[in-house]
Amino acid sequence: MLPGNIDAADLKILAALQDDARISNVDLARKVNLTPSPCLARVRELERTGLIERYVTLLDPKALGLTLSVFIQVRLEKQIERSLERFEQAMSERPEVMECYLMTGASDYLLRVVVTDMQALERFIVDFLSRIPGIGNIQSSFALKQVKYQTALPLEAVAAPDPTTPVRQGRGLRTRRRS
Repeated sequence: MLPGNIDAADLKILAALQDDARISNVDLARKVNLTPSPCLARVRELERTGLIERYVTLLDPKALGLTLSVFIQVRLEKQIERSLERFEQAMSERPEVMECYLMTGASDYLLRVVVTDMQALERFIVDFLSRIPGIGNIQSSFALKQVKYQTALPLEAVAAPDPTTPVRQGRGLRTRRRS
């Protein structure tokens, strides 16, 4: 089921922009089988509604010397609102914290941190992370190899089903009809 007024053309635009955010409007329109003016209007509407949050450039961390990727599990002493807010605010201010998730299970938070080396990680943990009031436990795991890294969302998961595709109904198959 598609959210709001999103249709197949919008999904094609989103997929193309996830692949190449620098594509020109003319090339984008050609790729999604629209003329440039309606294509640009759709992109502007996707931006206005927040489906397109922003455009970014993905950098190669290793080429920049950021060779150590670490996953850090943090458990707080108490899971009270003030402690959660304080921790989340502290994480949002640190550029080496690439991702921070509030979790279920044994840890309260899972961080993905990228640093240049072990000394930088030690400084982050000893000089910053461990000094946040309310930290109960810190556990680090190092990524040995990045097997998959993807920034594009799986748009096929939200795509409207093709009305001519067979669907299972009871014991037999039927074909969706176009409306």
